[in-house]
Amino acid sequence: MSVLDLARPEIRSMQPYSSARTEAGGGQIMLNANESPWAPNGDEGLGCNRYPDPQPEALLQTLAALYGVRRNQLCVGRGSDEMIDLLIRAFCRAGEDAIVIQPPTFGMYSVCARIQNAAVIEVPLAEDFSLDVDALLAAVTPAVKLVFLCTPNNPSGRSIPRAEIERVAQALAGRALLVVDEAYVEFSDQRSVVDLIDRYEHLAVLRTLSKAWALAGARIGSLLANAEVIELIRRIMPPYPLPLPCVAAALVELSPTGQASANEKIGIVRAQRLLMSKALAQVPGVREVLPSAANFLAVRFDDAASVYRQLQQAGIVVRDIRRYPNLHDALRITLGTPAENARVLSVLKSPAVDGRGVADGSA
Repeated sequence: MSVLDLARPEIRSMQPYSSARTEAGGGQIMLNANESPWAPNGDEGLGCNRYPDPQPEALLQTLAALYGVRRNQLCVGRGSDEMIDLLIRAFCRAGEDAIVIQPPTFGMYSVCARIQNAAVIEVPLAEDFSLDVDALLAAVTPAVKLVFLCTPNNPSGRSIPRAEIERVAQALAGRALLVVDEAYVEFSDQRSVVDLIDRYEHLAVLRTLSKAWALAGARIGSLLANAEVIELIRRIMPPYPLPLPCVAAALVELSPTGQASANEKIGIVRAQRLLMSKALAQVPGVREVLPSAANFLAVRFDDAASVYRQLQQAGIVVRDIRRYPNLHDALRITLGTPAENARVLSVLKSPAVDGRGVADGSA
């Protein structure tokens, strides 16, 4: 059985849109795409009067080398969000098929599924946010086409052991596409499972330049998968997903100098994660700092609502995650610069209000 047998048959058989840039085949005078022949003001040589390459070759080669995949096992788009959406649209028939997720987890899996009118089967993580593999596999019905695993998990920060991911992959062969979201893997001690793609044709991995590579504003995400899956997804992608300035910014960040700088900052984040985890655990009103392999910490408070307001009044914005299952008392705090992290601790240790939202009586 081919992994494409899991996809929607109408997507497999459709004729994809052929863009003017794809059909250009080189040339010096470009008159085939109804573009302006003049570059805009402030263009600085980017050539923004022309449509970009649908899949910029220099970026693809750089990312393929970075992630350790072949060129035909990679496609890039507007963040991981677009890749999630495209996968669900390619594999799930509206009103018939389903995905499986493990809450609490990244919200876009269910949002994209519901937009497509695909069912969302939830298999909650255990109380310690570990994956219940047996429960997950028991929930996979014939209607399930995609199973999403987020590791390190957002918003808890916990990683899924590689052996458990491979166990799920083995069990899903011929049944569903396994999508492993590794948005935060650069901050983890656990290596990527991308090397398993050649072993499991139904495994796909999501990566992003938004976190460790400091390019959230450029919106560049990658899908790493079997070449047939990549070709299928490219059939339904918009013809020009990545703006030229975003590609240029990514190539600078992914240069040898940029990679050295990014790795240095990843090291700072990891060191700050340890420091902040220990320091936050000593703050009055903090119930627990959850273990994290990402660039954030989920923290339980006696009164999370008051702490949220306290930080906000000090000009510090954190994420209120109390709506997530098993996190009704928690806030998610992204690790900032050392100075920003020190400011968070200073505010939380302020004598005016402790972590329980209780004034100590001082002026």
